[in-house]
Amino acid sequence: MPSEKAAAGLYSPDAAHIGAGTPGQIKAYVAVWQGFFGSLMIFVGSIGAGWIANGSPMFRHPLVIALRTEGWGVTTSTILLTAGAMLLVRSWLRLGQRLKDWGPGSLRSVVVAVAAWAAPLMFAVPIYSRDVYAYTGQGRLVLEGQNLTRPAFPRSATGFPWARSCLAEAKTPYGPYFLWLARWVVGITDAQPDFSVLLFRVLATVGVVLCVVYVPRLAELHGINPGRALWIAVANPLFLISFVASAHNDALMVGLAVAGMYFAATGRHITGLLLVTASIGIKPITVLLLPFIGLMWAGPAASWARKFLFWGATAGISFAVLAVSGIPYNLGFGWVWAILDPTPGYTGYSPSGFLGQQVEVIANLLGLPGSTVATGLRTLMKWAGIGLVVVLMFRGDYSRLVRRAALAFAAVVMLSPIIQPWYILWFIPLLAVTGIRDDWQIKSLYVAVTFFVAFGAQDQISVLSFVELNVKVSSLAFLVAVGFTVYLMVLDVHTRRLLIRSSPTQLLRRLERRLRRSE
Repeated sequence: MPSEKAAAGLYSPDAAHIGAGTPGQIKAYVAVWQGFFGSLMIFVGSIGAGWIANGSPMFRHPLVIALRTEGWGVTTSTILLTAGAMLLVRSWLRLGQRLKDWGPGSLRSVVVAVAAWAAPLMFAVPIYSRDVYAYTGQGRLVLEGQNLTRPAFPRSATGFPWARSCLAEAKTPYGPYFLWLARWVVGITDAQPDFSVLLFRVLATVGVVLCVVYVPRLAELHGINPGRALWIAVANPLFLISFVASAHNDALMVGLAVAGMYFAATGRHITGLLLVTASIGIKPITVLLLPFIGLMWAGPAASWARKFLFWGATAGISFAVLAVSGIPYNLGFGWVWAILDPTPGYTGYSPSGFLGQQVEVIANLLGLPGSTVATGLRTLMKWAGIGLVVVLMFRGDYSRLVRRAALAFAAVVMLSPIIQPWYILWFIPLLAVTGIRDDWQIKSLYVAVTFFVAFGAQDQISVLSFVELNVKVSSLAFLVAVGFTVYLMVLDVHTRRLLIRSSPTQLLRRLERRLRRSE
């Protein structure tokens, strides 16, 4: 409602004019069907290359046996999985091109695309990650009264050796609400792996639906086209694969956070605070949003004393609710300390990890302790991210509070030494609803999404140890992903324009004209 938007100080009059332009819906449905076919390819490929629990009755089906034990079956499944994921990338890019005017009906087209592309993934074997099996193991522990906040609890305590994710032997990084849900899932399924995966996927889909509902509303609140925001945030293949096919609980965390930010931005601060608190109860990283909820609650003309008062009230209410929520099943606040005790190491593709590797090489050449220097750099970058959160808390326009929250989230993630592919999905929705320009910003998103989809396809493939293959499946998936990426960037007459506006021939002609002018 306009009155709510105006009261929150976040309403842009331009939002009322969103939707003018040419629909292009018929062309959009071509991309939708192509993406649906890509999702079907992923579904079929996942049967032979996805993560199936050892105790699953699927292993007794003749088709599954053939796809997972025969060389041709594993090879075909790997190609289908990787090519399907890359086709989904292309379909997402083409959907954005076909809806470039973002006129009336564009939001509906994007919603249809999300539903069509997610449907086959709902029934796929888990891909890109096996964390969903660790959820079941942790749910079993809660059901048995185990304390998940103790380090290195034994895997044997779960009674399910197929829960082999590294999460199965670490202190839980999840909040009390997700542990409640995991206990509920295991109580219903008796930890049967396939049914457990399906229920966890349903929970993740609830988060996806929350994003479908509230991303457009929050975007319109900021004068951003809701269809384009939803296309960026939810229709992108990394979001759908990570949050539907992989069933990451981050989906529910993000959905609750987006909904909470919407209610807080429209003046319903307590509702927004409770929703963000529920998000923290899934995964505590969204605690970063609390200071910005407090600023919304304090109001646009708040003095510093009032801001500190509402920061305290926001934190007090949220932490009190979480403290009470930790009483059942003796969860307490132990999961908070698990977050403060981060996973050691780094990922080579994170900015911190990559720069640390280069610094280590240079330091070693100079006779310095390279490993120590690199570790110091990563630690410095991690704390720089925390520092940026503090700066964004204290500086910036009130009307850009959601944007400031998104940038704070992005700073913590991007400057962390460890970045999992789905971590960037924590802040992309909040960036999308506050505006991602059609320049280097959207190009960076294209590169990031394509990279992580291609990386996940070759990094997380399950192959039985006794299967003999002429080519390593990770290498095969890598070749398919790289080949498809080259096609998108160089050969595809449509998608190659997204990064480079002009063809090589046009660039040469421009250079020739400039040289003539200089003469």
